[in-house]
Amino acid sequence: MANHKATKKDVRQATKRRDRNRYYGKTTRNAIRELRDVKAKKEAGEKLPEVSSMIDKLAKKGIIHKNKAANLKRKLARKVNGLAAAK
Repeated sequence: MANHKATKKDVRQATKRRDRNRYYGKTTRNAIRELRDVKAKKEAGEKLPEVSSMIDKLAKKGIIHKNKAANLKRKLARKVNGLAAAK
């Protein structure tokens, strides 16, 4: 364990950030999973902008890489657009 005040504070801050990042990441993953399970085109179309916004926020904060965010959004958009062709 660290002995300097500043290092102890840094450990506390890192723990807080890690917990916050894990929460946001897990919440977004759950939203993505729910969007993938939706079968109705209209409902999926309404949820897509919300989920895309969540993904963008994760990338902006550095929780996920910007290319991973782009890939997730692309795949979700293809899934939602594919529902229109099926129905």
